[in-house]
Amino acid sequence: MQKGKQKTGVVIAGLLLAILMASMDNTIMATAMGTIIGDLGGLDKFIWVTSAYMVAEMAGMPIFGKLSDMYGRKRFFVFGILVFMAGSALCGTANSIIELSLFRAVQGIGAGALIPITFTIMMDAVAPENRGKLGGLFGAVFGMSSIFGPLLGAYITDHIHWAWIFYINLPLGLISLGMIALFYKESLEHAKQKIDWWGAVSLVGAVVCFMFAMELGGREFAWDSFPIIGMFAGFALFTVLFIVAEKRAKEPIITFGLFKSRLFSTSNALAFFSGAAFITASVYIPIYIQGVLGGSATNAGLVLLPMMLGSVVTATAGGALMTKLSYRTIMISTLILLVGGIALLTTLTPDSSRLAITLYMILVGLGIGGSFSVLSNAAIHAMPMRQRGTATSTLNFLRSLGMTLGITIFGIVQSHALTRKLSEAFGGSGLPAGGEGIDFSDPHALMNPEARTQIPEQALGKITDGLSSSIVFTFAVGIIPAVLALAIAFMMSKEKLDPAAETEQYAAAH
Repeated sequence: MQKGKQKTGVVIAGLLLAILMASMDNTIMATAMGTIIGDLGGLDKFIWVTSAYMVAEMAGMPIFGKLSDMYGRKRFFVFGILVFMAGSALCGTANSIIELSLFRAVQGIGAGALIPITFTIMMDAVAPENRGKLGGLFGAVFGMSSIFGPLLGAYITDHIHWAWIFYINLPLGLISLGMIALFYKESLEHAKQKIDWWGAVSLVGAVVCFMFAMELGGREFAWDSFPIIGMFAGFALFTVLFIVAEKRAKEPIITFGLFKSRLFSTSNALAFFSGAAFITASVYIPIYIQGVLGGSATNAGLVLLPMMLGSVVTATAGGALMTKLSYRTIMISTLILLVGGIALLTTLTPDSSRLAITLYMILVGLGIGGSFSVLSNAAIHAMPMRQRGTATSTLNFLRSLGMTLGITIFGIVQSHALTRKLSEAFGGSGLPAGGEGIDFSDPHALMNPEARTQIPEQALGKITDGLSSSIVFTFAVGIIPAVLALAIAFMMSKEKLDPAAETEQYAAAH
């Protein structure tokens, strides 16, 4: 008996390593991009480095989740981690920004398999009485990685070399691979089914068109330009084809029938809107610290730590309470904190203290943490084992989509607000000229200490006031998805984790 427990512990450790790597690589590039562009060039193409990873990851999640239901979790976990490691090794050897973008797409394919299957293996392998606590731990690691990534990326870039952002995945990946390959014994029987190729192709096409339209619109091309309109048209066409394909397929990638469950549909909607709200604070508080308060990159990164610690607390507590309280009660309680935290961020001014910002960030972290652990369990509640991979991957897909849309939409909101504020502040005099073509209407220019020294003090005050107002306005808009998430939480049904029912499924599968 003890030996079995020890093996389960090793499996859990391997899964935690995998989820840490795959989810952290979504954010670890943020603080290293400047150095990478300095080495490789391609400033006009740097957006592809992030987009390629996210597109491949999001397109892969539902596909690999379904394949794991059909053919088994273990083989696709091994596939995912091998592809992820291969992509990481290639990224470290990239000699141009185009090569790096292509290799990041390889990484993204691996991550698209790892993230949903890791959560599903945890649900399959762990005894029901421990599932809540371990779900909290997994949720905490998932949330922590999105905040810890930029800090680790900055440290490695400054003290070693940016290539090690990718190379560090190789030893971690080997350890995780060994733990799962040797100790995870999958006992479920998986009957071979016909693969839904039409669904897979149309889903990938829809995601690729939509993601690139959102990433490139307003940056590389105007929103009303032919390429952007064409990509949105392609998204609409592929979406229609996907819906038709899924309705006709015997084994669809996304089973629309799952959304008939009230708990499943509300859990997915919650993941979407809470992800969009959470990303607002994650992206704009560091810009506020550097651009408005004049802090260093390290200070900007460290200000996310209170949010990370807060999310760990409620992710862990939420996991532990799932057998005592309904998913609905836990989510309502934490989302009230999220709405309150983002509302308090709208009160920031250039004179706000670091202590106030820290307290607000703790509140935001406490508000989002529960969603990382509770929703993963709520989405698969009372579902048969053969549908859990699909359910988990759908949830992660929609959470990632919410974050991506949040970054894009709030970016547009903040940019327009900043342009308006600067126009009001300077009138017809225009912005002060920056050395080396620096554009002070770009908040990232104000994050450069050297650029700030080139601005007269009076003008700098006007620019930082404008930046502060634009970010605060963005937080005000960010309250909308947070409130929508809270409203949806009230619509959840009142189930809670039932160890007895889960034990029957667990025993039948093992």
